Amino acid sequence: MRYIGVTSTRASQYPYREQIMRNEPLDFIGVDYAVDNLESAQIILPLAQERKIGVMIYLPFGRTRLWRRVSGRKIPAWASEFDATSWAQFFLKYVISHPAVTVATPATTKVSHMLDNLGGAIGRLPNEAMRRRMMEFVDGLPSA
Repeated sequence: MRYIGVTSTRASQYPYREQIMRNEPLDFIGVDYAVDNLESAQIILPLAQERKIGVMIYLPFGRTRLWRRVSGRKIPAWASEFDATSWAQFFLKYVISHPAVTVATPATTKVSHMLDNLGGAIGRLPNEAMRRRMMEFVDGLPSA
């Protein structure tokens, strides 16, 4: 084996994940993280950064939750400040701009979605102040 890691998208497993991250020589972890799902950012992501463990993000769109929250809404004009032209890019740029994140895995079966998702990796990324603005904006949307 070349790389050793652990993955899970269940917050209930974070205490065990933390223990493994502290005591085992991991190359990577996989965890869920999205602009409206910040639980892993409390302990898991900082610990990965501290221990130099790669981070693979699952569910950057909150499964379909974020799509329901922005349904019928246009992306805010200020998203152009970090080169986002779609909601997919908005959500992905939020996730990949976290300093602990190595890669995000937005699952799709549609080529058009894949091409749009690639735009999330192109151009500027939001800084910390913009990340707060993005989070506050999404927090102000109706729940899914």
